[in-house]
Amino acid sequence: MTHAFDFPTGPDMHNNAITEADNLLGQYIPLHYHFQMLEDEARMSGFKAALDYMVPTGGTVLDLGSGTGVLSFLAAQKAGRVYSVERQPELIECAKELLIENGCGDKVQLELADARDYLPPEPVDVVVCEMLHSALLREKQLEVIQTFKQHYREKFGDRLPLFIPDATILGVEPICADFSFQGYHAPISFFEDPGLLSGRYRSLGAVTPYCILEYQADFPTRLSYDGPLTMTESGRFNALRFVTKSLLAINLKTGDSIDWMNLNLVLPIKKPLDVSAGERFHVRFSYEAGGEIQSLKNSIEVARER
Repeated sequence: MTHAFDFPTGPDMHNNAITEADNLLGQYIPLHYHFQMLEDEARMSGFKAALDYMVPTGGTVLDLGSGTGVLSFLAAQKAGRVYSVERQPELIECAKELLIENGCGDKVQLELADARDYLPPEPVDVVVCEMLHSALLREKQLEVIQTFKQHYREKFGDRLPLFIPDATILGVEPICADFSFQGYHAPISFFEDPGLLSGRYRSLGAVTPYCILEYQADFPTRLSYDGPLTMTESGRFNALRFVTKSLLAINLKTGDSIDWMNLNLVLPIKKPLDVSAGERFHVRFSYEAGGEIQSLKNSIEVARER
């Protein structure tokens, strides 16, 4: 499945109730932006299919960073109990009303808590955590899951629950981007829908994976690449496209997976280069998962291999 997922670019600066602590898990997402997530049919159908496949009938589910509670609702269609954790009081109140309205208030236990600190009172079968931003920036998906696994093992032993997503694959691709708008040259960072790629932003080479993160396994929180990109097309190499694909669920028997594609992140490089098919370039970047987009952009280095 190919999915697009839109995020706001930063906190709602008009909301005086937002504190620095509210942003510790990443960007603050105001309530009205959650409608975009609910309306995204591809995102919703992907998580619904993954929950249908992964959650055992009558099982127990933990939803970390549950927002309006929609993934808790989907989990409750099969689960016997769902612990739904959210640190924003505004969202907790909204989720409470919506879950009751949708007939599963008795199955879903809402918890006002930091997802990094919360532990359920009992072992769970499945953990769903959707704090996924392009290139795993901005939101603290890796930090939340890493600390959860540590605390869960301390309380319940080494056997971990299943995770949704099961894994995330990060890739990078050289492109030729048309940054001219009515004659105004503006090479700035932007997001693009992977299902609606424009001819203005042309691929010059294959997507090269730079990190594969399996959530049940140990994983780094410093993400980086230091290697070659080979051009398969000629053109003006002036930007990198960062691709983020999450495997929400994997059928080990068939090898099939339920996938979700975040919005691509396109970052201009400092010095555009004219390239020919077959040329190789050395690309280096490094950033902390959950960090700001600018931290990744500032770290990018590109050099023609000789």
